[in-house]
Amino acid sequence: MNRPYELGFIIPSSISETETQSVIDTVRGWIEALNGAVTKVDYWGRRRLAYPIEDFREGYYVFVYMDFAPNRLGELENNLRLSDQVIRHLVIRLDEE
Repeated sequence: MNRPYELGFIIPSSISETETQSVIDTVRGWIEALNGAVTKVDYWGRRRLAYPIEDFREGYYVFVYMDFAPNRLGELENNLRLSDQVIRHLVIRLDEE
């Protein structure tokens, strides 16, 4: 049974803004490969970080709303953790409506 989740992640500022869409498509591909469904993508653009992360002071903020199986979250988070195109991520389960 899939549940609604919000995935927030930060793309490092070393990646150009034109290449951020390919990173978003990669993350979307991981979600769909694990039988999830992306319902909305909210791209905030380049923002200053609250504190430096891996010597980055800015990054591109992206929020993806998805329906995803809870037992597959570990695999998705592992992909995000191992990617050099994502410097931070957070998955939050949303209330079901």
